[in-house]
Amino acid sequence: MIGIIGGSGVYEITQKADSCEEKLVKTDYGEVKVSLLEIFSKKVAFIPRHAQGHSIPPHKINFRANIDALKSVGVTKIIATNSVGSMNENMAPGSFVIPNDFLDFSQNRAKTYFEDKVVHIDVTEPYCPYLRDVLAESGDVTLGGTYVCTEGPRFETPAEIKMFKMLGGDLVGMTGLPEVTLARERQMCYNSICIVSNYASGISDQELTIDEVFEMVAQKETELLELIYNFIRNIDETKDCTCNHALDGAEV
Repeated sequence: MIGIIGGSGVYEITQKADSCEEKLVKTDYGEVKVSLLEIFSKKVAFIPRHAQGHSIPPHKINFRANIDALKSVGVTKIIATNSVGSMNENMAPGSFVIPNDFLDFSQNRAKTYFEDKVVHIDVTEPYCPYLRDVLAESGDVTLGGTYVCTEGPRFETPAEIKMFKMLGGDLVGMTGLPEVTLARERQMCYNSICIVSNYASGISDQELTIDEVFEMVAQKETELLELIYNFIRNIDETKDCTCNHALDGAEV
């Protein structure tokens, strides 16, 4: 099964599915409402990351429950969408960027399933290369970029953006971590479509607002959904991948 974790602009995917069933999935970390869809005769599980009505702020998202819920319904491959600011002038607002690395500056989040045992997963290639290749075939995307995750919910200061850029960051957002590493711990393929909504603080000379984020996502909604539909059409959900064996050699 294919998993989709969506933010703004993806909620409408449930309305265009051939069938849709909502299921409340119980996990050790909480309950999660999952929409079970059929699209192009493929099974798809969808979770709105911020819940219905975009009501959960980024620092309050139950990442462990979301990933575990997808795992429990049979998902092996996850594609996520993340709204981001750009620190790279070559990644302009309106771009879709597929990251290949991250810097984690989030602070108060549960970041692992392994609280009582020693497990060191490899993240040399944190985002699944197979899903990257499928996304590259599915629409107009920019491949490669370092995603910086901050705690939120405030936007970043110009000095923080300057630091992130000096460290090699290209994109900045609040929702990408620990989602990607939790998926790896559950041996699931994971990649992200980063929707560039604006230039980050200090790069843009405009005051940042959440309105411009929603406005850009609304402008790109049709194109984003088409990219996701093409991805679903093109993916081989049965394909084996190194992500599906991430715990081999990781446990002490």
